[in-house]
Amino acid sequence: MIVLGLVLLVIGWLLGISILSSIGILVLIIGLVLWVLGSVGRPVGGRRWYY
Repeated sequence: MIVLGLVLLVIGWLLGISILSSIGILVLIIGLVLWVLGSVGRPVGGRRWYY
C-alpha cells in the first residue's frame, strides 16, 4: 500500500493530475498507519501483519 501510494503520488505530480496526488497521499498515509500498527504487534482487522 505504501508503494502504491508513492507511485500514485509521483505519477500525479509528473502528469499534473491533482486527484492522483491526493489519492496517493491518502493511500500512503493509510499504508503507513497500518504498517506502524502491525509493527507494534497490534492486530488490525484480525491480521497482525500486512504484506
